[in-house]
Amino acid sequence: MACVLSQATYSSLLDSLYKLPFRNRVQTLRKLFPQISVDTLKCIVAQECQRRMRGSHGKLTTSETVEVMYKKFSNSILLSEEPGILLRLSDETGLTPALLARSMIERHYQKDDKSKPAKLLVSTLMKNTALIDDRDLAFETYLCLLEDDEYGPIAEATKQSIGYEYEIRLRMELERYKVTFLHEEHLRMKGYDKTPDVKLEIPVAIDGQVINWIESKALFGDEEAHRGYLKDQLYSYWNRFGPGLVIYWFGYVEGLEKIHQNRTILVRDALPTNMILMEQIL
Repeated sequence: MACVLSQATYSSLLDSLYKLPFRNRVQTLRKLFPQISVDTLKCIVAQECQRRMRGSHGKLTTSETVEVMYKKFSNSILLSEEPGILLRLSDETGLTPALLARSMIERHYQKDDKSKPAKLLVSTLMKNTALIDDRDLAFETYLCLLEDDEYGPIAEATKQSIGYEYEIRLRMELERYKVTFLHEEHLRMKGYDKTPDVKLEIPVAIDGQVINWIESKALFGDEEAHRGYLKDQLYSYWNRFGPGLVIYWFGYVEGLEKIHQNRTILVRDALPTNMILMEQIL
C-alpha cells in the first residue's frame, strides 16, 4: 500500500473527499483509491474534518443555531421518530455527531439566565451518558459518540492509544537494532520541557545524514500539519539537539523536506532499516 503520496494524488483525493457526505467517507475513498491503505485514508479524512470544524464550528454553534437544532430534536422526540435523530441532524448541518451532541447537552442544561452549564458537568456527561437526566438525549448522545471518529471521549481515547502504541513500536524497533536512546520520560526527568519521543545516545546515519533524535507521529503528514509541527515542536528539537527524523506512520505527501529552511529533519513513514550506528563507523 502506498504511504508516500504524490502531490497530484493527494490533491485528487481531497477533491473527491470534498464532494462526499460528511459521514462514512472512507468506504467510498477505498474504492476510488485502492492503492492507499485504509489507515492512511482514515487519517486524511480525520484531519480534513478537524480543519473544517476549526473553520465552521463557531458559525454552527451560535445560540440561535443551537436553539433551532434543539427544537428540531425535541419535536422529533415528540413525534416518536426512530433513533438516530442527532445523527441525521449532524448529516444535515455538517457539525460532527459528538460536537452536535455536546451542543444539545449544553442547551438541555442551560441555566435560567441562558448561560451555559459548567464545562466539567458537560464533559462528565459526555464521558458517561447514563448520567444525563433525559433518557432520549442520553441514548442519542451515546449513538453520536459511537459514530464520531474525530471528536468525543471515545475518539480521543482511541487517538491517544494509537499514538502511544506507535511510540512503543518505535522503541521496540530501536532496541531490536541495538540503538541506545532516552525516551520522552527520561528527558523530562532531566529537566527538558519540549522533548522528542526519542533522543539517541549515539547518533545514527540514515541515507548519509547523521540524526540525533526521532519524533513519532501516528498520523498522515501533509504540508499544513507538518508546518505546524515544525513551528511548535520540530524546530525547537533541531535547535537543541541538531538534525533529526520525524516518522509519519500513516504516510505523508512527498516533498515535505523542501520546506525545512536548510534545517535537516528527515521525513519517513517507518523507521529506516538502513541505519548505520556511528560507533560502527568509528
